[in-house]
Amino acid sequence: MDFTLDETQQAVAELAATVLRSEADHARVEHVLASGPGYDETLWKAMAQAGLLALALPESLGGEGFGAVEVAALLAEVGRQTLPTPAFATLSLGVLPVVALGSAEQQATLLPEVADGRVLTAALRSATAATVRDDGAGLVVGGSFVGVPYAAQAHRILVATTAGVLLIDPDDDGVTLTRTPTSTGAPEYSVALADVRIADEDVLAGDTAVLERYALAGAAALADGIIAGGLALTAAHVGTRQQFGKALATFQAVAQQIADVYVTARTVHLASASANWRLAAGLDADDDLQIAAYWLAAELPAGLQVCHHLHGGLGVDASYPMHRFYSHAKDLARFVGGPAYRLDLIGARCSSN
Repeated sequence: MDFTLDETQQAVAELAATVLRSEADHARVEHVLASGPGYDETLWKAMAQAGLLALALPESLGGEGFGAVEVAALLAEVGRQTLPTPAFATLSLGVLPVVALGSAEQQATLLPEVADGRVLTAALRSATAATVRDDGAGLVVGGSFVGVPYAAQAHRILVATTAGVLLIDPDDDGVTLTRTPTSTGAPEYSVALADVRIADEDVLAGDTAVLERYALAGAAALADGIIAGGLALTAAHVGTRQQFGKALATFQAVAQQIADVYVTARTVHLASASANWRLAAGLDADDDLQIAAYWLAAELPAGLQVCHHLHGGLGVDASYPMHRFYSHAKDLARFVGGPAYRLDLIGARCSSN
């Protein structure tokens, strides 16, 4: 199977790389993480102006009508730059599920302003399962969730329930947001819902598993970029760093370790490409998504730990970019539940077949 990007998809990746590299200001990012909205608004605006946030919007709403593969190309570049933007939350957790499940009216209400920078997100990990009841006046939802990225900054939070995917306004009565720590410093929240009333137009009908599928596909794409960026940084370091009069890369042990990271990077890339391609093509992608999520959780942090080791003391210097790759990897592995959880899910799939 050939997963090479076509001309349009390659153009998306190149545009994303150009915008992210030209607009990225890591000193500014550190400031906004500490005291601002949790992401670089200048960079987010530049992405919007370049049309990157409209990639997955339907053409009828002024978008490009693209799907998971094109979004993955964008997210891989976001991962390479290790920038805390709400691109993953907005596109993978928000736009793609709304396009898949929402009616034309719901899409027209929710999506057009994404092109200008509106943030969306989803609550995928429940601390207490979501409960939905009809009290005669409409649906009322309760429950609590953890690890919700950009919940306070989002226009709506998508939540999968037995009644469908619900659109939750984070400012509604009964919604409580508690910020929780992350390795990168990017905003993440626990979300508690206490008898939150849901309007009929805020219910997306259809297969709620769509939400999880797009989340895993987007996470795999981010992982692809993160490991590729960390590998490139490390390869450049060991290729130029001198010890005993020779470049570190000429030592057999170093060469073997960097080769192992290369194998990890190529495997993560293949897993992401396969899962996103099948999802975009309308094929059954569940097995591929589970494998991609496991590789992300098990091998991404481990590979970047090797990159840290190969940098020596420089790797833990906060002014050097290596720590950003490792921090993003840890947060992403936690987002998908960790390696043991992902392996249990794969085992359950195997035993049920």
